[in-house]
Amino acid sequence: MHHSYKLHMKINILSRGRTLYSTKRLVEEAKRAGHKAQVIDPLQCDIKLERKQPSVYYDGVKLVTPDAIIPRIGASITFYGTAIVRQFESMDCFTTVSSQALVRSRDKLQSLQRLSSSGVGMPKTVFTNFGAHTDDICELVDGPPVVIKVLEGTQGIGVNLAMTLEEADLLLDSHNGLQSRVIIQEFIKEAGGADLRAFVVGGKVVGAMKRQAKEGEFRSNLHQGGSAICVQLTEDEEDTAIAAARSLGLGVCGVDILQSSRGPLVLEVNSSPGLEGIERATEQNIAGSIIRYIEKNI
Repeated sequence: MHHSYKLHMKINILSRGRTLYSTKRLVEEAKRAGHKAQVIDPLQCDIKLERKQPSVYYDGVKLVTPDAIIPRIGASITFYGTAIVRQFESMDCFTTVSSQALVRSRDKLQSLQRLSSSGVGMPKTVFTNFGAHTDDICELVDGPPVVIKVLEGTQGIGVNLAMTLEEADLLLDSHNGLQSRVIIQEFIKEAGGADLRAFVVGGKVVGAMKRQAKEGEFRSNLHQGGSAICVQLTEDEEDTAIAAARSLGLGVCGVDILQSSRGPLVLEVNSSPGLEGIERATEQNIAGSIIRYIEKNI
């Protein structure tokens, strides 16, 4: 039985690169489902505010209000991108990621605090105000070894493994010197340099892959040369991914999970996850699930 959706929706994909794999696939699947899809560079948008009439101008022309938007907002343009998403929200457009959830998920520390209070498993983590008490900090996360992460880093950049107290000391000193904020995290040795990326859409896991770091490297990000294979999550892992997405209020996200001896631990939740790695590894139509998620919500 075919659902009688309001057919031919107008969907705007907010993306800086129309040639990017994720953007192309979303356009493709939107069109295949009979909708109109337009790619809009959020940085080319102007916002007009007036009483009861918020609008968005694109290259100087007032946009027809779309039914839905799919924000693909890179970390470097979070502030402006979020403002554009918020404007569409005030025009009553459905968005796959709310402006609030976008801001929240970009704040790694706030995300971890929310995850922690929602009760999902996570590596022990310490945040400190440029403290000089390295040994105490390392002890709090059962180390060394410890993982030291820059809060602003993305795609595995700014993540270091300190094997000894001396290494941890040096790393923390150099970050303190640069006034760069870091978190210190427990090292999960048994994960063996692998993690799971669960792709959550509308409260369901629509695909999952296991990413393995290359030899001698503990960061499994595909950008760092890792490899990915399709994987069937355990019930526990699936529940963890869904709970993590829910606790941050994300309709569409990638949840990164470590397999530890005490169960699945959430490393990070990505509010603008790429589709290429997950679609290639799982051979699932993830872009299509995102379009169906929009249809269900409109």
